Amino acid sequence: MDPLIITAAITGSRTPREKCPHIPILPEEIAASAVEAVHAGASVVHLHVRDPSTGLGTKSEALYREVLDRIADAGVDPVLSLTTSGIPGRNLAVEERFVPLALRPELASFDAGSLNVGDGVFLNPPEFLEELARRLKAAGVKPELEIFDTGMVGTCLDLLRRGLLDPPLHFQFVLGVSGGAPATPAALLHLVSSLPEGSTWSAFGVGVGHLPILLTTLALGGHVRVGLEDNVYYRRGQLARSNAQLVERAVRLARELDRPVATPAEARRLLSLDH
Repeated sequence: MDPLIITAAITGSRTPREKCPHIPILPEEIAASAVEAVHAGASVVHLHVRDPSTGLGTKSEALYREVLDRIADAGVDPVLSLTTSGIPGRNLAVEERFVPLALRPELASFDAGSLNVGDGVFLNPPEFLEELARRLKAAGVKPELEIFDTGMVGTCLDLLRRGLLDPPLHFQFVLGVSGGAPATPAALLHLVSSLPEGSTWSAFGVGVGHLPILLTTLALGGHVRVGLEDNVYYRRGQLARSNAQLVERAVRLARELDRPVATPAEARRLLSLDH
């Protein structure tokens, strides 16, 4: 198997301190948590930033720059994946979602379709996806194709056929979100079977789906994402202390399978970012 790429999803846009006292919110907290996760074994860091006054997600370029500068000053060099997702409860202008691309990260999230979530809609219409694909290509940023349900793979393959996405594609399966594919081994196997040859893929389960999808992904030879954005518990009834704690468990499990953990340089090679 290839070395395991571990992505640490540091904070997300909405989990409050009332739900998890360890969630990083201030830019210095987000950066420090990212650095700890890299030292623990993460080679990719997936970043949102929060408005310090509200604790909720924002697309502030200044806050992104502060977080990235702090990570660089700490002497680590992970692959940086910045989010282009919307923010729950806010009707963002389309241009706001493109703000992170100005920082030229190596990866950026590409939510590959719309989804009914609870009583709302996670909105990613075709015209937005087409423009996002064009912007990513112009900026030289590789899309991390976030797949919440089966049809979203087909959307990406259509964009590939039309030349809006370039191979090799990298997919991130997001399982267990309300309205999307369930966090089950069967759902993951089905999704993996639909990928074009040469693609790379990673997966995670939200909440209680975290460990089943982590273990299944390791067994299948995929890559994994862990972190407080997706799951604030270490085990039932026990909150995780940090992103690093969740990374450390993924490292231990990989070692049990005799699977090496990728360094940032190896992650760049596997994701075709090193040329």
